[in-house]
Amino acid sequence: MIPIAVRHRFLAAALSLLAVLPAAAADGREKGQGGPVAQEPPISEDYRIGPEDLLQISVWKNEAMSLTVPVRPDGMISLPLLHDVQAAGLTPLQLRDVLGRRLADYVQDPEVSVIVREVHSFKVSVVGEVAHPGRYEMKSRTTVLDLLAQAGGFTEFASRSRVVILRSQGKKAERIRFNYNKAVSDGLAGNIELRPGDIVLVP
Repeated sequence: MIPIAVRHRFLAAALSLLAVLPAAAADGREKGQGGPVAQEPPISEDYRIGPEDLLQISVWKNEAMSLTVPVRPDGMISLPLLHDVQAAGLTPLQLRDVLGRRLADYVQDPEVSVIVREVHSFKVSVVGEVAHPGRYEMKSRTTVLDLLAQAGGFTEFASRSRVVILRSQGKKAERIRFNYNKAVSDGLAGNIELRPGDIVLVP
């Protein structure tokens, strides 16, 4: 017979182990060791950096210059030695080249990489006869059909053939007509890719 005190200690140890296992499994999943982890869609090479985006700047063998920085509302980033650098409007590769040229005054043959860690500048709006009108923050390339799907689709009163996209062109706004029915029948050819700041009007 196993003494009662020993059995109690064994039971307590078993319960403690069971309590730890779920946490360990969750920790493994967070580190990519216990199963698939949901990831954001990769940023395309032609993505244009915008205000509020979060960038990871890495300079080989230079920890002081390797850091994660936000793009300010004025489109600039602040870095040691270089101070303010224009980032908005450039692709990650273009910004990499700009940083490499400017760092050449301080570092011999600098090797720079730029990664967009978080996208916050790609915001589009949909208003009118949709289930959930509002402003949406996108994480990757988005088309009109994508946005309409996120907005819950049309209401019963929507005029699907008379959708309009308002796109800022400097001080002017371009009006782009979008026929939902034609886009659905034509497939990719009839869809339109949205740009940051676009407003989709559904009459």
